[in-house]
Amino acid sequence: MFLIKTLKEVEPGAQILEAENGLVALELFKEHAPDIVFLDLTMPVMDGYQALREIMALNPKAQVVIVSADIQSQAQALVLELGAKAMVPKPITTEKMTSIFEQLSI
Repeated sequence: MFLIKTLKEVEPGAQILEAENGLVALELFKEHAPDIVFLDLTMPVMDGYQALREIMALNPKAQVVIVSADIQSQAQALVLELGAKAMVPKPITTEKMTSIFEQLSI
């Protein structure tokens, strides 16, 4: 919920879609082809690692950012290897969100 609030502050006109689990996130990705995807690693049904794998298989150029409390170096190395553009710790600040949008040129 905090992520959505922060997104609305940084990009007030953005259309924001929210998924209750990784499988729904994948379906929304297929249907809407969003400019950017924010994923948590810990989600029901399909975790963030698998959702990231599936999204990158569909579109290797997808802009995926992992937002997670699990920011251990092993997790960070794996998500970057799988194709994520960045991994940021929860809670995400407005400043960090702005930095991500600038970094990804969105």
